[in-house]
Amino acid sequence: MRLIRCSVRWLRPIWPLPLVVMQMAHISEPMFTSSGKRFYEVQVSRGRGKSRVTRRFYPKSGWSEVTVGKELLKFANELERQVHIGEILSRRERKAAEKAEAEARDGVPTVKQYGEDTFMPAKTITMSEQGRCSYQGTLNNWIYPALGEIKMPEVTSGQISRMLVAAQGQGKAHATVVKIYTVCQSLFKMAFMAGDIQVNPMDRVARPKPRKDEVERDGPEAYTAQETLYIMECLEKEPLKWQLFLRIAIDTGMRRGELCGIRWDCVDYENCTIAIRENVAYTPAKGVYSDTSKTRRVRVVDVDPAVMELLKRYQGTKESEFPSPYVFSQSNSDKPMFPSTPEHYCRQFGKKYGINHLYPHKLRHTFASVSITAGADVASISEKLGHKDKSTTLRHYTHSNPEKIKEASQVFRNAVKAAEKHKTDTSE
Repeated sequence: MRLIRCSVRWLRPIWPLPLVVMQMAHISEPMFTSSGKRFYEVQVSRGRGKSRVTRRFYPKSGWSEVTVGKELLKFANELERQVHIGEILSRRERKAAEKAEAEARDGVPTVKQYGEDTFMPAKTITMSEQGRCSYQGTLNNWIYPALGEIKMPEVTSGQISRMLVAAQGQGKAHATVVKIYTVCQSLFKMAFMAGDIQVNPMDRVARPKPRKDEVERDGPEAYTAQETLYIMECLEKEPLKWQLFLRIAIDTGMRRGELCGIRWDCVDYENCTIAIRENVAYTPAKGVYSDTSKTRRVRVVDVDPAVMELLKRYQGTKESEFPSPYVFSQSNSDKPMFPSTPEHYCRQFGKKYGINHLYPHKLRHTFASVSITAGADVASISEKLGHKDKSTTLRHYTHSNPEKIKEASQVFRNAVKAAEKHKTDTSE
């Protein structure tokens, strides 16, 4: 019999033993639990300076001594193999690994922690105050309540999708749901690009689609040329201030904040142009404030001479009022007009003259749509609107109208008739 290397405790020989030599396993003498059940302790050395791995082996009742010896050696061999390949750690190492894992987990931020400590500070540098407030509101109202306490790497696509569905289920506007999607996309993309998460859960989240009851709920996104003419005719009955504001909006496609931010020193009567340098915005924290334009560059737009004449008349009336560097200012103040003021006026104006869904941004849509439908160059229109990419103009500000739809239908019919005529001619 070849002897098995044993531990300090005495090993009672088990006869007969298989011809197996254990290199590092040590088997104790039989031991007994308080209930009298027999067991053996098997220890495997892990090398100098490392603690041993100890496991108990419990023979089954009814086994012969030969079977116990065979099964015990199998157990010891398997334990040794598992230790050698790293499948089993010592108790000390297991506790150390668990501790390290817990510490590492504690160092992984939750969605809320990442949003507050990393995401929003970065956005504050790159975004306008208005944009920052919009993002913060979306985080506070939607993302943090649903995902805030979850560790960043543990957020799943399903959790994000359920949050979006919940927002839709509450009847929130499609634009609101898309905003939640956009903020999530930005947040997790930043974390993924920085290596803070290994998988971006947004890769498997589809962009929300509008509910069925939202389709065309607000009517067409732009007015036709005939409808625009009617609006201009109605404006002739309105105060000079609002005649001027909406005429500039119609003629140039300026954003609402850009209109509120026009300064007198940006007006060039000689060349019939207005330089757009500022964008007026409002947040509860800052109130009304002037920021750089959305594109962060000065752009100069041409203005209809008739509109410039209105501007001259209006400047004459303003000289007797409270002086302000802004063309459209608050009453008895040198500060720019609240961006919400034109919205309120447009609603009242629309009700008064039977114009559905009138708001400043729809006039911006109208400028682009009517211009491009009439054959204007898209790149030029994009420049006047202040878009960085003309694809934005095509995607958001071009709309079909009944005349063009009829024209497209007639083109199709003419093509079919031409094919029919060609077939007849060739058959003859």
